[in-house]
Amino acid sequence: MSSDKKHRFGRNWMNEHVNDNYVKKAKKSGYRARSAFKLEEIDKRDRLLRPGMNVVDLGAAPGSWCQYARTRLGKKDHLVAVDLLPIDPVEGVAFIQGDFTEDKIRSQLSEMMGGRAVDLVLSDMAPNISGIALADQARSIGLAEGVLDWSCCVLAKDGVLLMKVFQGSGFDQLRQEILRHFQSVVSRKPDASRSRSSEVYLLARKFNG
Repeated sequence: MSSDKKHRFGRNWMNEHVNDNYVKKAKKSGYRARSAFKLEEIDKRDRLLRPGMNVVDLGAAPGSWCQYARTRLGKKDHLVAVDLLPIDPVEGVAFIQGDFTEDKIRSQLSEMMGGRAVDLVLSDMAPNISGIALADQARSIGLAEGVLDWSCCVLAKDGVLLMKVFQGSGFDQLRQEILRHFQSVVSRKPDASRSRSSEVYLLARKFNG
């Protein structure tokens, strides 16, 4: 991509971002990012979050999903955020900085959960984008497979997984793999997702354990 094209893309993205209604709404509501409204919409439709749950938010930075989830959980419920990047503290949220695939992160999580299994895994993660469509799609599916594998190690029986995936090569195979571990899986495209984006959220329920 030429320098002029990069600058033009950057300006167009910034103009869209500044004028985005969800960005404005997030600032007004005190959320750190517009993505909070994606989780809110799915939660209201599918009743994901409720008091009495232990929840993990993978790829949590900058913390907007944690902000929303904390409002739906009880004061004694455990909500743990995991990310490679640091996150400014969110009240009532424990944070682990590191790679979720590492055993030491899983051990820290178990300690924070007091040995209890996880009821709900949330993931709004996306791979670093190179601009090469096939490579980016492969990274997206690979990341989602990692989230699925990790979730199968920490979820309680009948637990729930919600994760972002990009539609394209490998998507249908991923859905079939999810159904090997969960009783159902549905796709959700919240209004807060930009229409041009191929992102969807796969919601898997009733982990087989």
